[in-house]
Amino acid sequence: SYYLKESKGSRRWLLFLEGGWYCFNRENCDTRYDTMRRLMSSREWPSTRVGTGILSSQPEENPHWWNANMVFIPYCSSDVWSGASSKSEKNEYAFMGALIIQEVIKELVGKGLSAAKVLLLAGSSAGGTGVLLNVDRVAEQLEEMGYQGIQVRGLADSGWFLDNKQYRRTDCIDTITCAPTEAIRRGIRYWNGIVPERCKLQFKEGEEWNCFFGYKIYPTLRCPVFVVQWLFDEAQLTVDNVHLTGQPVQEGQWLYIQNLGRELRNTLKDVTASFAPACLSHEIITRNHWTDIQVKGTSLPRALHCWDRSLHESNKNGKASLKGCPIHLIDTCPWPHCNPSCPTIRDQFTGQEMNVIQFLMHMGFDVQKMAQQQGLEPSKLLGMLSSDN
Repeated sequence: SYYLKESKGSRRWLLFLEGGWYCFNRENCDTRYDTMRRLMSSREWPSTRVGTGILSSQPEENPHWWNANMVFIPYCSSDVWSGASSKSEKNEYAFMGALIIQEVIKELVGKGLSAAKVLLLAGSSAGGTGVLLNVDRVAEQLEEMGYQGIQVRGLADSGWFLDNKQYRRTDCIDTITCAPTEAIRRGIRYWNGIVPERCKLQFKEGEEWNCFFGYKIYPTLRCPVFVVQWLFDEAQLTVDNVHLTGQPVQEGQWLYIQNLGRELRNTLKDVTASFAPACLSHEIITRNHWTDIQVKGTSLPRALHCWDRSLHESNKNGKASLKGCPIHLIDTCPWPHCNPSCPTIRDQFTGQEMNVIQFLMHMGFDVQKMAQQQGLEPSKLLGMLSSDN
């Protein structure tokens, strides 16, 4: 099932893959079925949905894509959009994420997609990883159907995870505590997950899990992909067992968090089109405040517009970057929420909004020590933080 908002005058199509973690064995899929039914079955989905952020049809909320044909594909396969297994004696659940995308494409061709100029496959969280796993396959499918003229591109939001060492190692019991590599390893077997051929060839048999990690699959992709990734992604911190609730953060944890930002920044340095703010958050492109976040003075819709233009121009003259229209935007400041345009932080227990200083104190941030490291007076550092500089 999927939702469609047609825009007859437009030859641009935006297909959005919803996110929502995954399950990787009988026990945690049963739990998911009991507690999050809409992510396991389409039975109770509403008949209409309202698009927000990049799916909005209001130009104020969505300056460059408001007029496109919008397709929202809800996530009921729980397999990071990779599965290709039907229900069987052995398996009570079907995992068909990869096949769902193909079926939707087939059906849309008859609804006007055949005349498209651009198809942007976008997704958030597990949907963002789903974009990396499926964007080339969508392009191949359309080529095989005889639609070579459609430019297929990807927009992966909050789906660029690291297979790093957890802050505290835990056994793989459920989706939240399981180390990302182990969860995906088990998941691929359970879902009969498929990864793109070109990525698969880079790794030994049985090592296909590597292709679920952005920095490993990205170099193998043919289609252009824009990567949107918070440097301090809450889902990444969760699987790394960094829990920012209640207790002040210990120094080891604080160093781990800063290091995570550094590692993530490193994996993005060769990504042509990227937007990576130093914020603690998760998902952005379908939030209605997505236009407010900036990196180096450029908003995300503006960066995406620049990317569109650069792809259009490079088709003409082989030059990709446009003056004053940046597409590689990565924050360099070192800690969460050092970017003043970050979304508001709320205390997870009280729901109170926190300003940057309250948040940093809550994180166990030592103003004296940090000022010393930066070669500043403590009062000057506090001044800079509170003026959101």
